[in-house]
Amino acid sequence: MVKIEGRNPVIEALRGERSIDKIMVANGAKEGSIKKIIAMAKDKGVVIQYVDRKKLDEISESHSHQGVIAMGSDYKYYELDEILNIAKEKGEDPFIIILDEITDPHNLGSIMRTADAVGAHGIIVPKRRSASITPVVAKASAGAVEYVPLCKVTNVVNAIKKLKQEGIWIAAADMQGENYYKKDLTGPIGIVIGSEGFGISRLVKENCDFTVKIPMVGKVTSLNASVASSILLYEVFKQRIEGKGV
Repeated sequence: MVKIEGRNPVIEALRGERSIDKIMVANGAKEGSIKKIIAMAKDKGVVIQYVDRKKLDEISESHSHQGVIAMGSDYKYYELDEILNIAKEKGEDPFIIILDEITDPHNLGSIMRTADAVGAHGIIVPKRRSASITPVVAKASAGAVEYVPLCKVTNVVNAIKKLKQEGIWIAAADMQGENYYKKDLTGPIGIVIGSEGFGISRLVKENCDFTVKIPMVGKVTSLNASVASSILLYEVFKQRIEGKGV
């Protein structure tokens, strides 16, 4: 069982297919979304346990439980073929995010939240040297972990090669690239985002089809990984809806 901490993550877990064993609610917490959580839990027959807030503080991993922690089944990790099938079943060009050693759980959670907002079909991360789904990631994602498939791969380069074999163009976010808004990002696309401290590794970059950059004029030479991701993912989203005449 895993902890699901915070109001939005618990609400989305109850809405989704996750099996919830019980929900612990801080004594006296009855306002707003807590009422909604209690009502949803009762409708689904989930046990509600009222506990002292200090108890929640002790077991919380995110340190931001907002008065509620649920105990649920483990998060499901997806295979690469499953992510491709999701796009196929929706009749959409694949839109996939590849994270090259993003280790900060807040960044991963934030990227998952944006991925859900723009309709990305899944995220690929390496099995080693990468953040995994934790209560911190779930909290930072505002519950998007329930909807965005995450795939762990042994080798990112091999995953990129497979995506290219499936007709997916791979764009690397790199300061040596062309301005992102000048590139055609429609059609089957994979966006590669590098790690917080080191960017995209040489081998990964060499296997990408092209590079794009976010132009900057300030004195700081880089953006937070989740911020950079948001800018690029929304450009893909923008070009897609413009292509549909929306």
